[in-house]
Amino acid sequence: MLLGGDDSVPIPFFEAFQDCKGLTVVQIDAHLDWRDQRNGSGYTFSSTMRRASELPWVKRIVQVGLRGIGGSGRAEFDDAKAWGAKIFTARHVQRHGIESVLGAIEDDGECLMTIDCDGLDPSVIPGVLVPQPGGLSYFDVIDLIRGVAAKSRIVGLDIVEFVPERDVQNLGAIAVARIICNALGCIGRRNV
Repeated sequence: MLLGGDDSVPIPFFEAFQDCKGLTVVQIDAHLDWRDQRNGSGYTFSSTMRRASELPWVKRIVQVGLRGIGGSGRAEFDDAKAWGAKIFTARHVQRHGIESVLGAIEDDGECLMTIDCDGLDPSVIPGVLVPQPGGLSYFDVIDLIRGVAAKSRIVGLDIVEFVPERDVQNLGAIAVARIICNALGCIGRRNV
């Protein structure tokens, strides 16, 4: 489990899972994060999923909650789709529910969940760098974690881009803590 930092922190975290036979990365984020370079660097918060796609042990990427352009554009979106990333916008989740996302998760596989706090609506976690209205609800995230844990084994989890000084009455801190507790419970039940 990895907690804290910006959304470039998961890039080296993904490296720790090279012994997985075929890893599914489930990303919750407001942004696509498929940019190859930003200001001359390929290891930024805009390139997280691009770097994941280059790892030979990553066989599936499922992205959930997207609703902002962020550092990616049409070319990056096309690259993600060409690679085979399954992209579910926040609006899609609102209309079709988390069950529609769970269909993209392999049964009895290995999953790493990477959660950028801006993937949730700012009413849930207001303390983020770039708040975007219309994100996932707290229960969307909990239901996604539970659903993934019921289908596959969660081998890793990170939560990044929480900005405490921008939080409002500790709403985000409480939500992050509860998400972690729920995730640990789901992982523990799966491994019993």
